Amino acid sequence: MILAQALDATYWGFLGRGIGAILLYAVIGTLMMLIGFWAIDLTTPGKLPQMVRAGLPNAVLITAAGMISMAFIIVLAIYSAYGSLLQGVISSLVFGLIGIIAQVGAVRLLEWVTGIDIGEIIQSEEPRAAAKVVAAAHVALGLIVAVAVF
Repeated sequence: MILAQALDATYWGFLGRGIGAILLYAVIGTLMMLIGFWAIDLTTPGKLPQMVRAGLPNAVLITAAGMISMAFIIVLAIYSAYGSLLQGVISSLVFGLIGIIAQVGAVRLLEWVTGIDIGEIIQSEEPRAAAKVVAAAHVALGLIVAVAVF
């Protein structure tokens, strides 16, 4: 009780807004990660969730790298948000979604330019060297897009 009285009355409002913002951005970040996963799955031949559950090593590696790259983009979209809470939410959503689109497009373009048959690679039960290249491209391009968002 003494602590509550000792703190300025505006502190509790600040604390409540901060907790609300954390929860809101956590929900937004989670939703954008799901959208990012869906975008990777949609643009990759086959069904990634099934291949990952089956333990196909190349699908697991590439999907994991894709999710890490999406997290970079989303984290920096949220981190760079400014203004009121509403402005921050809107800008993080817009920049995050555009970043996800740019990331998926860049990885698919790289696969096309290098001639990597991603469909064949991710369905293989044996680890493939090209899967490491695609995974590295996901992470590298995710960093590039994330910094562009920032």
